[in-house]
Amino acid sequence: MRTRTFLIATAAVTVILVLAGCSTPAGAPRPGSPPGGGSSTSEPVDANAVDTMFVMMMIPHHEQAIEMSDIVIEKDGVDTRVLDLARQIKDAQAPEIELMRGWLEGWGMPDMMSGGMNHGGGMMSEDDMESLNSANSPELERLFLEQMITHHEGAIDMAQGVINNGQNADVIALAERIVAAQADEIAVMQELLTTI
Repeated sequence: MRTRTFLIATAAVTVILVLAGCSTPAGAPRPGSPPGGGSSTSEPVDANAVDTMFVMMMIPHHEQAIEMSDIVIEKDGVDTRVLDLARQIKDAQAPEIELMRGWLEGWGMPDMMSGGMNHGGGMMSEDDMESLNSANSPELERLFLEQMITHHEGAIDMAQGVINNGQNADVIALAERIVAAQADEIAVMQELLTTI
């Protein structure tokens, strides 16, 4: 299922890139074209379709992780260990969203995938989010941890894809940070699940 989602998203981004190239006004440089003319490309400078797809998909992925964390942060009586983890996730991922949006803007690419990913990449469904929102301790903590483990596993899979097949050094570096940080958080969450 993840492979199918990955392939569909890759095809979608490829179409976006081609359309973006086709819509460039005559005589205007395309995003990523060398200064002073020369050969142009439909992809950003030093970034391929895997890089741009990853960034477009990781923004809504991070947004949902923050939404999940906010649900926990705003509830009363939450276990302090889970509360601290939710704050840590939010504090780490919010700046990464801004970083990725900056890349898209610099590449002349739309931030058009925000708002959903068809539940691929470990994304929670609307029902999942409603279950989390309506839960109270201790069910809230257990549900958050279980959902966020799945969410993080999806992010790691996405990040590994761009590490293996991406081109942009900054994007790959972010992906490597995501893999390391979220693997550590998964270990913490799995340990917490044994004590909640």
